[in-house]
Amino acid sequence: MTADKDEQQRPATDLTQVRLDKLKSLRELGVDPYPAAFPVSTDAAALAAKYADLEPNAETQDEVVVAGRVVSYRNQGMFIDIRDGSGKVQVFVHKDCSTEQSRSIVGLVDLGDFIGAKGFVRRTKRGELTVNATEVTFLAKALLPLPEKYHGLKDVEARFRNRHLDLISNQDSRDTFLKRAKAISFIRRCLGDEGFLEVETPVLHGVYGGASAEPFMTHYNAVDRDMYLRIALELHLKRTLIGGLCDKVFEIGRVFRNEGVSTRHNPEFTMLEAYWAYSDYTDMMALTERLLSGIAEHLHGSTQVQFGELTLDFSGPFKRLPMPQAVLDATGIDFLAITDDAAARAVVKDKLGLAPDKDATWGEVLEMVFGEKVEPTLTQPTHITHFPKDISPLAKVMAEDPRLVYRFETYCNSWELANAFSELNDPVDQRQRMVDQVEQAHARGESQRALDEEFLTAMDQGMPPTGGLGIGIDRLIMLMTNSPSIREVILFPTLRAK
Repeated sequence: MTADKDEQQRPATDLTQVRLDKLKSLRELGVDPYPAAFPVSTDAAALAAKYADLEPNAETQDEVVVAGRVVSYRNQGMFIDIRDGSGKVQVFVHKDCSTEQSRSIVGLVDLGDFIGAKGFVRRTKRGELTVNATEVTFLAKALLPLPEKYHGLKDVEARFRNRHLDLISNQDSRDTFLKRAKAISFIRRCLGDEGFLEVETPVLHGVYGGASAEPFMTHYNAVDRDMYLRIALELHLKRTLIGGLCDKVFEIGRVFRNEGVSTRHNPEFTMLEAYWAYSDYTDMMALTERLLSGIAEHLHGSTQVQFGELTLDFSGPFKRLPMPQAVLDATGIDFLAITDDAAARAVVKDKLGLAPDKDATWGEVLEMVFGEKVEPTLTQPTHITHFPKDISPLAKVMAEDPRLVYRFETYCNSWELANAFSELNDPVDQRQRMVDQVEQAHARGESQRALDEEFLTAMDQGMPPTGGLGIGIDRLIMLMTNSPSIREVILFPTLRAK
């Protein structure tokens, strides 16, 4: 089908029809409105840096080639602002410097089109860095207009559903995702400098595990087998340690949990998981502090980060607080003095008016009270330690109290940011805990839950003492960019169908 026929079949609004007419006029001029490439010599940021000291009304003989999206034009196209990925530059088109063909092209330009310009650098009397265009090249005709007034697509729903328009319109959104990229790059560089090896593990799992969450299911047609999108990175990463690939491994990857959405939850999100042989959870605390303080410094030049009305201090060392002690301080209930599950359920019902599940264990009740009475108070970065074994099937038991494990979670702004263990490496204990976990899941009606025999067989081969760490990248970026919703920091968040 020819381009003209394709354009004739497109349903057109009045605004689109005007642009289609200009597209036709460009072709009649012999101009290809969608060329394959256009080599540029510099970008807006590089120009601004190089000519920062160029005085107003000064001209140079420096020839450059720039390109970008047209975001404004004035005086019938004499002055055109184009924006590339680094910033904005002004292009000057005039009979004194530009070819007749170039001026004809400019007459067919709309806001949102892409153009290229070759010309000489100068600074106007008003101080605007400008390229005096000798040649203008059409690079892409946009058939839809930019968002109204260009300077602000404000409707939140429209921004998330049309992220490309959000990025075109809102500098704050562009800044957020640039900071996200810088933060992830910093994490990779920091871990690499500390001797960690980045690896990649499967997204499709035959058995899901490594966390307690509902999975997404798919079907592998070639082998007629149901598969699950991973809910964690943990078990395969541990297998690389068992195999001796490296004593320090990490992965930054997408994980998937078939659960609800909120300002802090998206069904697919990004996790960092790192495992360090011959270390323990205290080493992972220090690593967490190095990463978080380093990211803050890298993005903001300071470990002080503003989030709403809060000033968060990531300088470290962070406060360390055992979970039973935190609950005792907040409620007066000493869980370490409670000896059985029923007593734990009864005391929180009597003293706090809470209603645990009828079969909730001692550790589950402790976690429930912590979530209700302590978690909302954890504003500054804090490591919560001494977690119950009941809710930590992959962590090593504490020698001083077998009800607790060597585990911490890092909280900030009342949000969980990180989760880490001294990893369980006793294969007999590990098997029994995972069997118990599967039986409990089946009792709750989770019939799909199964033992990961491949992981357990690998554990039988022997795994060294290991510290493990998981950090939710999206929540971390929310804090580092003052973003109140997780949808602000995921380029294309999951949304309900219209």
